[in-house]
Amino acid sequence: MRIVSLILSSAFLSLVAAAASPDPHDALVIVLKDGHRHSFSMPDVSRIDLKGPVKVVFKDGHQEKVAGEIERIEFGAPDIVALPGRPHFVGKWECGQGNGSNFYITLNDDGTAKKSIGSTHGTWTVVDGEAHISWDDGWHDVIRKVGTGHQKIAFEPGKSFTDSPANVTTARNTQPKPI
Repeated sequence: MRIVSLILSSAFLSLVAAAASPDPHDALVIVLKDGHRHSFSMPDVSRIDLKGPVKVVFKDGHQEKVAGEIERIEFGAPDIVALPGRPHFVGKWECGQGNGSNFYITLNDDGTAKKSIGSTHGTWTVVDGEAHISWDDGWHDVIRKVGTGHQKIAFEPGKSFTDSPANVTTARNTQPKPI
């Protein structure tokens, strides 16, 4: 119950701050457990009712019900909120090799990468919410958020990130940090 109160307090304070903000891109994004998202213009929202079916009440009086179990409520432009940024990927990742074995990829904040197999050095950057890694041996990997988990997608030398992958396996950050 304390968590719900904290979330509601944060939501209320954010809504009040957003009402004073002239930026029309401010958004309230409600993310359901099934992955669906509902976006609302924060300056138009008067309140959120969480009793019974969840309702978003607008300043003009109209209401919208939100069907489904809410996973979280996000504040910000929906196109920005939906994509993980650089801090999301920094850390040591346990990844599948595609042959049943695992190896580790470490993504450093300075854009360097290392792995525990093959040519160990590489560089990485975030492209469209994914970590794109280029290894000195010509291999390329992508770490992508998929639902509540992650995948590692491998591309052999001579292939690009848009070609068919050599393999797709799970990836898990062994050093998760709150974002």
